[in-house]
Amino acid sequence: MSLIENTLGKVRRAAAAAAKPEPLAPRAVGVPLPAEALADSSTLPDYDYRRVAVDLTALRTAGHLPDASEDQRFAEHFRRIKRSVVAKATGAGALADVRLVAVTSPLPGDGKTFTSVNLAFSLSRERDLSVLLVDADLHKSQITQDLGLEDQPGLVDALLDESREAESLVLRTDIPGLDILPAGRSVEDAPELAASERMAQIVMRLAARNPRRLVLLDCAPVLAASEVRGLMQLPGQVLLVVRAGQTPQQAVLDAIAQLDPKRLAGLILNDARHGAATYYGYSGYYGALDDAARAG
Repeated sequence: MSLIENTLGKVRRAAAAAAKPEPLAPRAVGVPLPAEALADSSTLPDYDYRRVAVDLTALRTAGHLPDASEDQRFAEHFRRIKRSVVAKATGAGALADVRLVAVTSPLPGDGKTFTSVNLAFSLSRERDLSVLLVDADLHKSQITQDLGLEDQPGLVDALLDESREAESLVLRTDIPGLDILPAGRSVEDAPELAASERMAQIVMRLAARNPRRLVLLDCAPVLAASEVRGLMQLPGQVLLVVRAGQTPQQAVLDAIAQLDPKRLAGLILNDARHGAATYYGYSGYYGALDDAARAG
């Protein structure tokens, strides 16, 4: 048994033995699923979506994409990771809830933004699905900054103005199947906005907009931003990114304790330098990304 397998085994056993938190409600308390989110998408207004080009060079420079020579290898890693996500989102009787996928990590630097960006690219290649990548890390807004979208209205603008529909702020990209909702303007009370009822309404409405769309939220780290805990209680799937050799085991356990186990779709082991990706089967899977040493 390898060192990584042994370590992951200890984490699984410790997580199972740890005191479990109070079961979370299917939805955050006081955050009902808005009635309009249940409406037939054909009744919702159409928008003249703005279009932007994705600067792949900027994403590579920022560490959100692997080196070009590694594209094919990482594409295969993320194909494996997305299979479980897509299966849940498109299974028989699947609701808008499970098309909402939150990517987070215990701590900064574990690689959750690297994972969000690459998973979004992988999902965009699905023939029958599209993906909306939402920069929901309002502390850093890394995706927004690295794509040069700071001057574009986005999530924060919709949070501040309830008359403004978040869908109208979505940007269509030159990558087929990939849309982006940037973070929007910078405000001091962004953390409080992220924890609000309005946030819950926005993300659920985005998920309900199109039955063939997955909404992928790049969220702040669970243990570094208290408002993320409220967002983690919303319906949907959660992917927790853990960095091999860096994320403390206790931080992993503490992060898991903040999550509804029914929503934890998988733990992704990032920066694993032990050969090809391997899956260990905890709450869906452990996905190991070899050499994915990216911060975010």
